[in-house]
Amino acid sequence: MSNRILVCDDDDAVRSSLGFLLTKAGYTPNFASRPEDIIEYITENDFDLVLLDMNFSVSINGEEGIELLKRIRLIKPAIPVILMTAWASVELAVRGIKLGAYDFVTKPWNNIQLHKIIETSITLSGNRSDEKVSVLKKRDKLVEFQAIIGEDPKLIEILEIVKRVAPTHAPVLITGESGTGKELIASSIHLYSTRKAKPFVKVNLGGIPASLFESEMFGYRKGAFTDAKTDHAGRFEKANKGTIFLDEIGDLNFSSQVKLLRVLQDQTFERLGDPNSITVDVRVLSATNHNLYSLVNKGSFREDLLYRINLIQIEVPPLRQRSDDIPLLANYFVDQAVKTYSLPAKSISREANEWLCNHPWPGNVRELKNIMERTLLLTKSDEIKPEDFIGAQKTGRNPDSKWNGSSGTLDDMEKQMIINTIEECGGNLSRSSEKLGISRATLYRKMEKHGIQTEKNE
Repeated sequence: MSNRILVCDDDDAVRSSLGFLLTKAGYTPNFASRPEDIIEYITENDFDLVLLDMNFSVSINGEEGIELLKRIRLIKPAIPVILMTAWASVELAVRGIKLGAYDFVTKPWNNIQLHKIIETSITLSGNRSDEKVSVLKKRDKLVEFQAIIGEDPKLIEILEIVKRVAPTHAPVLITGESGTGKELIASSIHLYSTRKAKPFVKVNLGGIPASLFESEMFGYRKGAFTDAKTDHAGRFEKANKGTIFLDEIGDLNFSSQVKLLRVLQDQTFERLGDPNSITVDVRVLSATNHNLYSLVNKGSFREDLLYRINLIQIEVPPLRQRSDDIPLLANYFVDQAVKTYSLPAKSISREANEWLCNHPWPGNVRELKNIMERTLLLTKSDEIKPEDFIGAQKTGRNPDSKWNGSSGTLDDMEKQMIINTIEECGGNLSRSSEKLGISRATLYRKMEKHGIQTEKNE
């Protein structure tokens, strides 16, 4: 039996157009043009989804749609509701999402995008109505995720969510501290999706200067600017039919957020220097170590963009909150390093495991991997002891630096290395980039990423 969808709109042309589109896609459309009919139909019938317009009278403030949404949520809270609105009232649609709507589409809608939103909303509502899956379900039943190491209930719960969400088109926001494995979760979502054979394009938004955002993300035509010698496809175009992973989205400046929002809305954009629009089919995954709700309150992150990227949010716990997984991860990293560097096998002593479990790991899994590899390379005995970690930590720092952190993440060490080199070169960035073995443009990007400010002497 096909899914039943209630189309709520007072415009005959809209109902007719959506009826044709839904029937062609295999759904069974039903229609309501008046607010009183909507409530009656939902009370007396079972629908799999509601498409709800925001206005049903001469008023265009959208309050009718908001009130109808509230009533629908009271009568049938499990039914997914998708709001239909004009682009100018996106803020109103965001308000609707806060009240329980699944998503929103703007008029005129993109047929492909609307179909994906409907399919995703129905799929996710079905998953949510299923019997609750125990977070203590045995790890060996999650055979798809053997590359993700750990047995902590928090991690198992995340993998269960990934398993349910991966086959859908839902945008996912992955949050958590640096080094917790957000990119690994994103890769897993793509790997177990219907797009797995298509591109998985990773973008570090924190490393793209605002001036290069459009050319990097949307591409450019030959001659669009001085150095545009050939046509260049942007990241969204390269990700067509696949998945784009927007890492460090919380670092994106406000003007670039506006440009990104439009693409996420209708998946249409223009290359620089080309008036013709390009439409792509891309699933969007995002990640950040910032609290985006806090940034919204401060006015530095758009609220409508936040609700566009996080239909599903996955919070990856820091390593200190899943300390039982530390010995498993430590042994895994040792085994991998033994293979990579062709070293004799080594074991980790009980005391060393205790030391690892008691360490705060501010750099999380990334920091643990770093110190396990460094310790393995420096330890001569067959068994790793606590003092070996301490010795490896010291060799991971510049003894003359002013940095006194208890342990070093790769980002920390990169930042300190750049600061030390610039100081040694008297602030001369050209000589600093040569000494670091990178281009001056790359040095500028890394300085921007780490918040390093200095006098730029040439």
